Amino acid sequence: MRFEQPLYAALYAASSALATPQTTGYPANGTTPGDFNSKCAAIASELTIDGGVVHSAEFVAAGTNFSIPVYDTTCAPKAPSYITADICRITLYVSTSERSGFNMEAWLPSNWTGRFLSTGNSGLNGCIGFDDLAYTSGLGFAAVGTNNGHNGTSGKPFYNNSGIVEDFAYRALHTAVVVGKQITKDFYGKPHDKSFYLGCSTGGRQGFKSAQDFPDDFDGIVAGAPALAFNNLTSWSGRYYILTGSANSSRFVPKPMWTQVHLDVLKQCDGLDGLEDGIIEYPLQCNYDPSGLLCPEGSNSTSCLTTTQLETVKAVYQPTLNAYGDLVYPRLQPGAEIGVAFVLLSGKPFPYSTDWFRYAIYNDPNWQPESLNTTDYDNAARINPFDIQTFKGDLSGVRDRGTKVLHWHGGADYVISSDNSARYYNHVSTTMGLSPSELDEFYRYFIVSGTGHCSGGDGAHAIGQSIGEVNGYDPSNNVLMALVDWVENGHAPETLIGTKFVNDTQSLGIEFQRAHCKFPKRNMYKGEGNPNVVEGWECVDP
Repeated sequence: MRFEQPLYAALYAASSALATPQTTGYPANGTTPGDFNSKCAAIASELTIDGGVVHSAEFVAAGTNFSIPVYDTTCAPKAPSYITADICRITLYVSTSERSGFNMEAWLPSNWTGRFLSTGNSGLNGCIGFDDLAYTSGLGFAAVGTNNGHNGTSGKPFYNNSGIVEDFAYRALHTAVVVGKQITKDFYGKPHDKSFYLGCSTGGRQGFKSAQDFPDDFDGIVAGAPALAFNNLTSWSGRYYILTGSANSSRFVPKPMWTQVHLDVLKQCDGLDGLEDGIIEYPLQCNYDPSGLLCPEGSNSTSCLTTTQLETVKAVYQPTLNAYGDLVYPRLQPGAEIGVAFVLLSGKPFPYSTDWFRYAIYNDPNWQPESLNTTDYDNAARINPFDIQTFKGDLSGVRDRGTKVLHWHGGADYVISSDNSARYYNHVSTTMGLSPSELDEFYRYFIVSGTGHCSGGDGAHAIGQSIGEVNGYDPSNNVLMALVDWVENGHAPETLIGTKFVNDTQSLGIEFQRAHCKFPKRNMYKGEGNPNVVEGWECVDP
């Protein structure tokens, strides 16, 4: 999505609108902009971090197109981050063992609201989320981010270094939260009032890892498309290459044919929500059967499936099981066909799965992804380095502390199946013996229909989850501000209003909006009225 800079001006209004008089921040306590600049210049020599080395502290003015530093070429950004508030940018390295540690940045805004926030990571990445730092610091959060223990997108640094794996699993994030809170206190002269987390994908898993094992770290957590059951997820991701083979295999389904599969999915399931609009509101309700796409005997068409290809497509929509028939990971949810054809079904091994088995599970760079089998599934789940699985169902720590968890997942995710998020929600419900109404007190989950992996898609995918997915800062349509409102004012979200811009371009206006329902409710078209507005839909019991 192209994001126009004028909308950034609303960041200031948004941060002040939800700030209380006690948390109006650094400038309000008598500090002038000049003092802020000089304080930033001095802080590098004043900070003492246990195990840490502060590299720099620099003032970055609002309106700057910030050229993001390249810690590794695989992390190179597509464009500069636009800075919307004067910030003090602090860079440092924190050691976690003799052979491990992480790079970290703290972006401390002049319009501080008293809120602290940690950002997350993605994939196997050791890439700092600079866009998230720009987004949240502009909203008045003292924001931190790390490389999660290694630089670059490859898993090779895990090889024969368990310290780096431990940093990736949990330690870098948790340690950075401790360090970041200290930096915030030292810089502003007072501790934060509330602590928040924002992450998606691996970042979503990191958020739940904090909820499960470090419930005191945050007052509120936004966890998007979380990579829960992490080892099983990598088995599931790797299995698709086994199903399809390479692009010259008889089992392989070409990308154009996946478009036909997608149209067939919509034919069978699009109307289940009361409106055929190209979006499946509740993928869990869709039980897709591709048999109708089988080529007639003797046909050589490119718009139908051979018998072998049909078996491939059927297998894609089946859960992954081990040799004993135990569930490893749920199916791919129907509706993600276009995206998944380019990622998991491209005829190439999925690199994150390959790297995880090679360098974290087996410490064997010669392991080959085409050999993946059910024994590997079981080994990954059993070895489970540093409990990276992140599938504990007991969230009593965050419940008892009063922390709020806002979980969301795109209904057309082509990297992590949203079926697994529903499975985790039900796992928490069963483990804790709590009904959905009881879970509502501290944990809410939303399926964001028609949305791909963390962003984009045919649905109303802009819910304020990232810098390019914003349609204002009212809690009703901004997931981060909804969390703040829930934590600070007790206003728990019943829906998340998402926006689809024309051509995914904010300046062209709104194409349609939808109020995404709190799970387990689902969205249904009322049958009359304008389906492009929120009022045309209602949340109903499944």
